[in-house]
Amino acid sequence: MAAARHGAFHPLRVVSVDPLTDDSVAVAFAVPPELRETYRYAPGQHIAVRRPTRDGGEIRRTYSLCAPAPAPGAPGPAELRVGVRLVDGGEFSTYAFKELAAGDTVEVMAPAGRFVLEPRAGHFTAIVGGSGITPVLSIASTLLARAPEARFCLIRSDRTTASTMFLEEVADLKDRFPDRFQLVHALSREEQQAGLPSGRLDEERLARLLPALLPVEEIGGWFLCGPFGLVRGAERALRGLGVGRDRIHQEIFHVESGAAGEPGRAAPAGSPARSTVTAQLDGRGGSWPVREGETLLEAVLRNRPDAPYACKGGVCGTCRAFLVRGEVRMDRNFALEPEEIESGHVLACQSHPLTEEVELDFDR
Repeated sequence: MAAARHGAFHPLRVVSVDPLTDDSVAVAFAVPPELRETYRYAPGQHIAVRRPTRDGGEIRRTYSLCAPAPAPGAPGPAELRVGVRLVDGGEFSTYAFKELAAGDTVEVMAPAGRFVLEPRAGHFTAIVGGSGITPVLSIASTLLARAPEARFCLIRSDRTTASTMFLEEVADLKDRFPDRFQLVHALSREEQQAGLPSGRLDEERLARLLPALLPVEEIGGWFLCGPFGLVRGAERALRGLGVGRDRIHQEIFHVESGAAGEPGRAAPAGSPARSTVTAQLDGRGGSWPVREGETLLEAVLRNRPDAPYACKGGVCGTCRAFLVRGEVRMDRNFALEPEEIESGHVLACQSHPLTEEVELDFDR
């Protein structure tokens, strides 16, 4: 079977749209038999969806897969399930929440992402906020089902019980794996009869809480997912407790305005007057000029509309590419791990050329 192309979308039929909370739904897509290997995914990965707009353009969004991942050797998934939370002004989330129905068709890209945990023995922990539970639900359910010696602790933060996504699914994990699954739930705007006092899980609180809950030095991997503030606070708390960077994995679902420099349209300081980008994508290459102020992704898309991307905000990592030659400057990065940057990878949607010639390889 031929390898799936990076930016290829396929129309998938919506099986169901199930309410989760007052502002979120779970959407399931049917995968036809001939595409099940294309949509095989690792626990923690996401899909990109796209929808045409009235002005002839399109919107793309990424949503994490929440169901257990198919085991190696088993058939690919017959269904994909994601959680969608309604965002103020969010074009796709509003459509999914108010209009999308079973029988509709949505264009879906093959799964991607490196916020994954392949099942193995060990003790693992996730700290999540809000819809950050979505990929972690896939990670935890897959791990506990396929690695009998593994243990998992889920520390989650939500506003209220009513706003908590996948409440029943998490309760089911607790019932099925009572000795191997630990749940700690904090509510920021509601008091609980048992458990943690209300309040946000910020850096100071986590620095006190984690050593009291867990053998911090024995945790094989920490998975942080949710809003920027929670993820960064959790990372600082862990580093302060002596946890090495290689054991901390992050995926940010929402970046507050001003958290980092917004992508600029003017050519960055030090950019050459003229530059060319050469790109390798799905085994085919080409070279094209980069216009003033353009990102490398924008230059490639003008000539290769199948180039992979989703958010264009430096968050999802869909446009990750290997920098073969030349130098670039990234406006911001919330997707690549430090070791990925050290190995030569960049986010094409955030990269501006600093040399006259830049070469990217989307296949590495």
